[in-house]
Amino acid sequence: MSRSARPADQPPALDEAIHHPTRLTLMSFLAGCLEAEFSAVRDYCQVSDPSVSRIATALDEAGYIKIRKGAVGRRPRTWLALTSAGRTALARHLAALQAMADAAQEAGAVQEARIAARDGDGDG
Repeated sequence: MSRSARPADQPPALDEAIHHPTRLTLMSFLAGCLEAEFSAVRDYCQVSDPSVSRIATALDEAGYIKIRKGAVGRRPRTWLALTSAGRTALARHLAALQAMADAAQEAGAVQEARIAARDGDGDG
């Protein structure tokens, strides 16, 4: 099937702002809590402080997370939280991934049926 235009029922496109695996991991982690301390996010994502900082800044600029700075005692702390726009974007992104997986599985099944039909016709 070679079409230049997208079918009307095509799933939504992936969100480039969160498509990178580390960004997706960070967003998914934040979806499980109201707010997380910077170090917890860093440890979960298994990346360096500068990486989390860069990713958090990019997601903050996209409106997907909120960065809150404060202190615990005299120690500065940073907390990250998904915004409602971030939760919506993550849900849409995950739905798009699932739709892609479903479409690929369906296309594979159709291809297998064609092969089976073709091979079955030659046996007669």
